[in-house]
Amino acid sequence: MKNPPLPLEEAQARLLALARPLSVEQIASEAALGRYLAEPLRARRTQPGADQSAMDGYAMAPGDLAGPWRVIGESAAGHPFAGTAAPGLAVRISTGALLPAGAGAVILQEDIARDGDSIVLTGDAPEPPGKHIRREGLDFRNGDMLLAAGTRIGPAQLALAITAGHSQLAVRRLPRIAVIDSGDELMAGGTECAPHQIPASNGAMLAALVAHIPCTIERPGPVADDMAAIAGVLARAEAADLIVTSGGASVGDHDLIRPALEAWGAQIDFWRIAIKPGKPLLVARRGHQLILGLPGNPVSSHVTAFLFMLPLLRALLGAGAPLPRSIRTRLAAPLKPGGSRREFLRASWDGASITAQSLQDSGALSSLARSNALIDRAAGAPESPEGTEVTAFLLENGGIA
Repeated sequence: MKNPPLPLEEAQARLLALARPLSVEQIASEAALGRYLAEPLRARRTQPGADQSAMDGYAMAPGDLAGPWRVIGESAAGHPFAGTAAPGLAVRISTGALLPAGAGAVILQEDIARDGDSIVLTGDAPEPPGKHIRREGLDFRNGDMLLAAGTRIGPAQLALAITAGHSQLAVRRLPRIAVIDSGDELMAGGTECAPHQIPASNGAMLAALVAHIPCTIERPGPVADDMAAIAGVLARAEAADLIVTSGGASVGDHDLIRPALEAWGAQIDFWRIAIKPGKPLLVARRGHQLILGLPGNPVSSHVTAFLFMLPLLRALLGAGAPLPRSIRTRLAAPLKPGGSRREFLRASWDGASITAQSLQDSGALSSLARSNALIDRAAGAPESPEGTEVTAFLLENGGIA
């Protein structure tokens, strides 16, 4: 067969090879949540900047742990003690406060009894003496490499960057996306539909799929199955980095996306992939623009967007690992033998096991809406009893959470 459908991994690799990370910009660190580092993140300061207490208690000289002691002052977070802790003397200290000069031990407050300025040991002294001390540079030191380029900036990475002295971060600019759903049967915002019509939902679904990815989206559709209409909407997407179409990418008489793209000057890189649902996937480029033609059936559109559109957007943003991560889990119910193509079955995962939905038709949104995972099933898979270990992808956050 000429130009057979591509295996999934080959198709993903070819798509990602077309992606060129977008230009770099410097933005405020707090605005970078969800973006990817365009440069390695190195510490611009040392943390902690000096020895500090890890607990509430009393600081004293490291060789003076029997007591009694006289309390000569206090070191609080942001308000260090200016004096020196000599033998027989102690300083009240709070968690996160700098260790006073001369101090090398912290005794927990619950192990101390206090009467005025006099304290005595009632519990255990720390062993070793520095047990409750965070040493200078414990977390990182000035110049340390903290995060690699391509790392996604989540809440913890954001806090690390700010603590490391970065008020701005280098990231890729936001990708511009045009999402176009096509088909004569589609009604924009339609609720009163004739039997041959359907409300246009794919555009909204695809836009919602990328809601967790920083980008800008335009939806100049739906558009009818008409060459002139499709050409017009493509012309309005001249500024888009990525054009995503839904519907019209198959081989029927009314499937006009491919010829319309070719007439527009786009070059088709590949068409059709060996998975179910989602076989009629199209990938093309026109200058700097990438075009992803998804199937029109809503489940096929969702599955191919999960496997191709989201990884492509992450690659444009500079992600080091743009593909969704799989998990291994066990079947909570048996599966019948698989078909001739690799299948992605809508399923529910409860954290311990996974159950495929009984309805797997590519137009059935109800079973997709009840699913939080996809079971990845090889072509020709044998009957699988309950308890069989399988590979799955979690749908939340595009499979990267």
